[in-house]
Amino acid sequence: MRKDHRPYLIKKAWFGLQGFYLRHFFEPQLESLGANPYVVKPWHIEVFGAPVKIGSHVTLLGASDKKTRLTVWTDKSDVPGIEIGDHVLISPGVRISAAQEIIISDNCMIASNAYITDSDWHGIYDRSLPPATAGPVYLAPNVWIGDSAIVCKGVTIGENSIVGAGAVVSSDIPANVIAVGNPARVVKELDPNRTITTRKDRFSDVDRISMLLDNQDREMLRENTYLGWFRHLLFPSKNG
Repeated sequence: MRKDHRPYLIKKAWFGLQGFYLRHFFEPQLESLGANPYVVKPWHIEVFGAPVKIGSHVTLLGASDKKTRLTVWTDKSDVPGIEIGDHVLISPGVRISAAQEIIISDNCMIASNAYITDSDWHGIYDRSLPPATAGPVYLAPNVWIGDSAIVCKGVTIGENSIVGAGAVVSSDIPANVIAVGNPARVVKELDPNRTITTRKDRFSDVDRISMLLDNQDREMLRENTYLGWFRHLLFPSKNG
């Protein structure tokens, strides 16, 4: 990991800027946003259409080369849209596209470049029009979707299950299994005797975690100076 040359107060100001953008520009696009969201570079997270509901303690990550997109595209006014539960992790490049309903339950983790959709978006024979029906997608609690996986319309993925990187899920996946491939198939069952630690289990004490991270930043950045930071911006070094 390359050294962070920012002084502590500059890093705090950066997080403050992200928080301002989140509340002033990003949150008004949503039907609801729960408490304590952790959102990195919210200007790289795009919301189109409505409704989009996001729960508490979520982690949303955006990147300039991997924009995260939450889209509800329909001519109907009463669709459930996209609903994201508590303690969910959504990585850069994730696309969630709903014509009707996509539910991502508590503690789910979605890796970079994954795509979740409840529609084919074009008819098979009349490709000038969208299909007449969509199939709701449901991710049960604590599902893990791997990098670049695709979850298709009408799919339910059971609690705790893992979808491997690059898999294409076109039919239901039961709970407590690992599924891989195209089309995705179950290759392993999770050990029922092993305890599964969820994101809520790990990150539920928000105040404690915030204090620990802040103390860590103070310690790691305490010798950084404004002059050294400007020097690094103008003359970056291979040595960090």
